[in-house]
Amino acid sequence: MFRPKIFDTLKNYNRQQFTKDLMAGLIVGIVALPLAIAFAIASGVSPEKGLFTAIIAGFIISALGGSRVQIGGPTGAFIVIVYGIVQQYGVNGLIIATFIAGIMLIIMGLARLGAVIKFIPHPLIIGFTSGIALIIFSSQVKDFLGLKMGTVPADFLDKWKSYFENFHSADVYAVLIGAATIAIILLWPKVTSKIPGSLVAILVTTLAVQLMHLPVETIGSRFGAIPSSLPKPVLPHLSFAIVKNLIQPAFTIALLGGIESLLSAVVSDGMIGGNHRSNMELVAQGVANIFSSLFGGIPATGAIARTATNVKNGGRTPVAGIIHAITLLMIMIFVGKWAALIPMAALAGILVVVAYNMSEWENFISVLKGPGSDIAILLTTFFLTVLVDLTVAIEIGMVLAAFLFMRNMIKSSEVSIIPREMVDENGADSDDVNDYAIPKDVEVFEITGPLFFGAAYKFKDAIKYIQTHPKVLIIRMRHVPIIDATGLRVLKEVHKEMKQHGTKLMLAEVNSPQVLKELKESRLLFAVGKANVTPTFAEVLKRSNEVLNERKNIE
Repeated sequence: MFRPKIFDTLKNYNRQQFTKDLMAGLIVGIVALPLAIAFAIASGVSPEKGLFTAIIAGFIISALGGSRVQIGGPTGAFIVIVYGIVQQYGVNGLIIATFIAGIMLIIMGLARLGAVIKFIPHPLIIGFTSGIALIIFSSQVKDFLGLKMGTVPADFLDKWKSYFENFHSADVYAVLIGAATIAIILLWPKVTSKIPGSLVAILVTTLAVQLMHLPVETIGSRFGAIPSSLPKPVLPHLSFAIVKNLIQPAFTIALLGGIESLLSAVVSDGMIGGNHRSNMELVAQGVANIFSSLFGGIPATGAIARTATNVKNGGRTPVAGIIHAITLLMIMIFVGKWAALIPMAALAGILVVVAYNMSEWENFISVLKGPGSDIAILLTTFFLTVLVDLTVAIEIGMVLAAFLFMRNMIKSSEVSIIPREMVDENGADSDDVNDYAIPKDVEVFEITGPLFFGAAYKFKDAIKYIQTHPKVLIIRMRHVPIIDATGLRVLKEVHKEMKQHGTKLMLAEVNSPQVLKELKESRLLFAVGKANVTPTFAEVLKRSNEVLNERKNIE
């Protein structure tokens, strides 16, 4: 469970596979270069921090991860979170939050929560992913249009208000560069898929700006030169007060990082027919984020698009991911200084394409055609992500999903009075009263569905409809798969109330191992009497007749 995939894949490793991994790693490294820079800038930090993250975290995620082909690094999903943290706590606050998030991810993995994270509702994931895509698109309007304006407001509505007020200052050269970038990215795959379109777009637009001396903003004019080496690792200063302030954004980073990485791993499994180790993947993500923060990087996770690129180009082992990280390091050392010439409008064009691919508009529309509960989760998460905060969106989305799930579970649970026409010994419905005649002083209730805290009181209310207390009350539980503490408590209350009125409580067809176990551990089996808890309905009717005869003899 906690064994990195690289140990398994290297057992039968050969030169042929190394050649494929080498080519895939080189291509993915080239693809990752403009994305790492663009994600960092969009997140409100300097461009080299994206490169540091892709190199350090990308190497660790591949070396320690539980997936054969996962490519790690900064992703578009983190832009919203990172930008918000930087605005509120500064870059140092981001580094500390990333460090804490790494520890949280390791704990999640060691606690074996990998499988749990995969069960987060699909509408919630689509909701916040689409919301993030809209925010990314909105954040790039200034650079894409070359607007002459001050600092872009963080609030979504204020941002667009400011854009409309400054549309008159749009730069035609920036618009042409941004549009050309998008066109090249979309059309280049028709020429060849071996060379990434984003790289071609960066090269073409950068050359155009330099050769034609176009007056547009570049990375260098805004941020200065890009370093050609990794910084020295620095351990962030932690204190109780700092951790207390940053625990919530750190948890959001950890949760989103876990979701994104496992989603990417699941997608890649489908592409290669593999089977990733989710808990090992979480541990690797945690270690990667810790080391990323030590080198001044930003949060990292599994990148679906880069992982898919790796698979499509022949990568089948973690070696490809390691080569991708080494490729980025070599680019930064030898040609990183030239990255300062890249136009900001070109990076904006790349992120517009990223936002469109993230939007999942087809899945969004599909969910809108589904059940009302899914629509409520989708729209709530989407609008909260866009208008309020991603952390709030995930928290409220999860709570809403839980409540709607409980409502559906309650609706699926039923409590009904069984009529005198009974059932046969095999449990099949029967209209023949001679199959099983229910004695006059016996009342039978049947519970269908989970007897948990949401449905337990439905059962308690149904019991109140008994007009005259019978001598024997049978509760049929053949369709009760689980029971929780509230359900046990309600059964105890019913037992106590029936006992006060001289009614013998019996439980029939308790066939679920979980239910029987809980009855034993709660001592309810002892209170009701082991003889009064039967596996079949025939036995409970037999037992009820015995009780009635005993009472008749006493009377």
